[in-house]
Amino acid sequence: MKNIKKAFTMIELVFVIVVLGILSAVAIPKLSSSINDANDATAIATVSTIRSAIASERQSNLIKGISSYPALLDDAGTGAGQDLFDGNRLANNDINISILQYPIKSGTAAGDWERTSALNVTPITYDYHKSNSQTVTFTYYPTKTTVSGVVYQAGTFDCDHSTTNCKDLLD
Repeated sequence: MKNIKKAFTMIELVFVIVVLGILSAVAIPKLSSSINDANDATAIATVSTIRSAIASERQSNLIKGISSYPALLDDAGTGAGQDLFDGNRLANNDINISILQYPIKSGTAAGDWERTSALNVTPITYDYHKSNSQTVTFTYYPTKTTVSGVVYQAGTFDCDHSTTNCKDLLD
């Protein structure tokens, strides 16, 4: 009776490792690109949702006899770990408004949002952190504002479309 041992040879194992290395060299860059694209798509959806929520709150205010847009989009401070777009208090400090049903946690990693202006400063600025250490700054104008000859209507939440990062994200 023959004693047959079945096993892979060293050449077969090296060949498999080389093939796996080639496949991973092709797949990993595609994966990171897909992650960045997914983060940007999420940011675009978030901007649309925030704009819709601002319009909805304005309509709700009009029904209540208040003609202004929400003064703030949140009551968070600057820095990581804050709840963004979760609501705010109006000037009389007794009406709580919820902009988004589920707040966004602030952070500085790719795909994160961060409030960059102080709490009681208008206009209010937020940074969206794209990949590769790039940011897109969004500004909320609760009242009609003119900046460097450009008029921003009340309730505007937008970025500067003359910058490359904003164009890449929203145009």
